[in-house]
Amino acid sequence: MREEELRAMIAAAFPDATVTITDLAGDGDHYAAHVVSAAFRGMTRVAQHKAVYAALGGRMGGELHALQLTTGVPS
Repeated sequence: MREEELRAMIAAAFPDATVTITDLAGDGDHYAAHVVSAAFRGMTRVAQHKAVYAALGGRMGGELHALQLTTGVPS
């Protein structure tokens, strides 16, 4: 999966989000994502992560092997 594709999928689900993607291994398979969105307000960290994984439409474990995820709400 390309970095741009990953960013686009997250941005489509969270249009207000600030999304930072880092390729951890240079192989297009292991990424870190930092996602900040007002949509996460009132959600637990686990719920925030589940929402991001849902936005990826089942690609985790297939096209995307690993995602180190950090989420938050704007300050």
